[in-house]
Amino acid sequence: MSLINIDCDCGSDALFLDFDGTLVDLAPRPESVLVPPQLIVILELLYTATGGALAIVSGRPLQQLDQFLAPLRLPAAGVHGVERRRADGTLIQLPVPDSKRLLPYIEPFAKQHAGLLLELKHGALALHYRNAPQLEAACVQIMAEALEQESGFALLHGKMVIEAKAAVTNKGEAIAAFMREAPFAGRRPVFAGDDLTDEAGFAQVQLAELDGLGIKIGAGDTRANARLPDPSALREFLFQKLPTKSTSIS
Repeated sequence: MSLINIDCDCGSDALFLDFDGTLVDLAPRPESVLVPPQLIVILELLYTATGGALAIVSGRPLQQLDQFLAPLRLPAAGVHGVERRRADGTLIQLPVPDSKRLLPYIEPFAKQHAGLLLELKHGALALHYRNAPQLEAACVQIMAEALEQESGFALLHGKMVIEAKAAVTNKGEAIAAFMREAPFAGRRPVFAGDDLTDEAGFAQVQLAELDGLGIKIGAGDTRANARLPDPSALREFLFQKLPTKSTSIS
């Protein structure tokens, strides 16, 4: 695979990486994602190369990220920033509305239709329709109607998922919080993501005063100023940017 020439320096940049569809390929169900063994090695090497200025920024809860990336416990923002583990290990949880309030509006619909998956998180509720794409419009409508009844949530459109998440933060604000802290502060931010939910992150890192880099993974309109075709290409790109190549990836 030919590597797309994107300027990135592990020695001076701060790296922020989405998980699903970015570091790993999407799967029919969230729990069935496969993590290539080489990814753990690459992330560990990157963490060292950046002096710890590497964070995962995902819609998943931190607990799930830790399970997939074990034994690593990296700085990370989960549920689009509702949960955030700082570089020193401190856990920050923002006050959020109880996402269980949305269940009476959404759960009966999800149970009526085969192929739908309802995922309850701290501060968010996601309705996955990857296995029932014909129900996209209905899923969007019922989630929007629920948010008309319950305040404090924002509607997010993802890849084959519609999500109600606490409106208190987003991925861009999570990245901004990291950038105010060591070891991220003073570095150029680089953020890789694949989805509409990552656009706030691209906007944040590409602010003029930060002069950062957004990398869109895959097709689709984006404000990111660089692009790679798929997660495999991103893993290769990250490996090639390591100062010392001590392993190989396929």
